[in-house]
Amino acid sequence: MVFGKQVRLSRILENGRMLCVPMDHGTSIGPVQGLEQIETMVYLLEEAGVTAVLAHKGVFRSLKRPLKVGSIMHMSASTQLSSRYNRKVGVASVEEAVRLGIDAVSVHINVGGSDDDVMLQHLGETADACDEWQIPLIAMMYPRGENIKDANDPFTISHVARVGAELGADIVKTPMPSTNIKDIERVVKSCPVPVVAAGGPKMERDEDVLKLAYAAVKGGCAGITFGRNVFQHSSPKSMVRALRRVVLDGHTVEEALAVLTT
Repeated sequence: MVFGKQVRLSRILENGRMLCVPMDHGTSIGPVQGLEQIETMVYLLEEAGVTAVLAHKGVFRSLKRPLKVGSIMHMSASTQLSSRYNRKVGVASVEEAVRLGIDAVSVHINVGGSDDDVMLQHLGETADACDEWQIPLIAMMYPRGENIKDANDPFTISHVARVGAELGADIVKTPMPSTNIKDIERVVKSCPVPVVAAGGPKMERDEDVLKLAYAAVKGGCAGITFGRNVFQHSSPKSMVRALRRVVLDGHTVEEALAVLTT
């Protein structure tokens, strides 16, 4: 028997792998380079071959036609204009996602600060609603706050990823501790649901972006969710195609780089 979550997961994954470009940055840090005309970027990435795009509900409402790739609606937000930027609050509902025909939802949880109790409660409540409506839930789990001594520590990242899984996420997105495959394996093996790698800040070298994607997949991740390293690239289409080679086709970094140098 096939249930709703399985159907919807098949729309955001390709052969069990995710190549997602998150574009929720307009709320958190503003209409930055690459997202000035977000609809144009959404359709460009669709054509390039992502498995899913992630954005806030207003973006999906404003699209002129339905997407041919997976859609993930982000349900939490904060802005850098606030004095409590790390405190993410709920700004949407699973029912809204159903009305919009969305394939999955996501929430952002920063663990390690004085406000993480509110975010953890939101995660648990959202997981329950996602089960009721059979919508997959992606939990973006980050070690951020005054109690985090080393945000790149493999055990700390393993801990926040585990929190996401234990509170009901179907997929956990989290930063990788490094490109060391053993460190990544430690995170993945201790998380009982699939893990996808966050991309982090914009990198200067394309090779470093591809190396992170390669290490993530080799370490057992089910894919990647890279934002600024895709939509702020000089050729987002080419970067998506290069990442497809690594994440979905099993090519090496060198083979993927060929897409960007020809």
